[in-house]
Amino acid sequence: MANRHRGDVELRLGGETLTLRLTLGALAEIETAFGAADLAALGARLAEGRISARDMVRILGACARGGGHRLSDEAFAAKAGAGDIPACAAALAAVFAQTFGEAP
Repeated sequence: MANRHRGDVELRLGGETLTLRLTLGALAEIETAFGAADLAALGARLAEGRISARDMVRILGACARGGGHRLSDEAFAAKAGAGDIPACAAALAAVFAQTFGEAP
């Protein structure tokens, strides 16, 4: 169950509800995936507003792992179909808003 005080967001994919949490470990994983030197560089990269499907999988996969799920990016991607893109995008926005104190 999602705990909003910890920044959790729920995402339902493939009949399963995943808890997404943007932990420090997840942020470090995302920095590495994007080749960002630090959080400011990562923030600048994400602020461009242009992310690929691969980027979305990497970020949401890291957040799912932060939420306690043992899913590789490939396993996460296999759960999400093209019809899930709007829910994934909403969850992505919500997990950042929850983590950084901005109500979605």
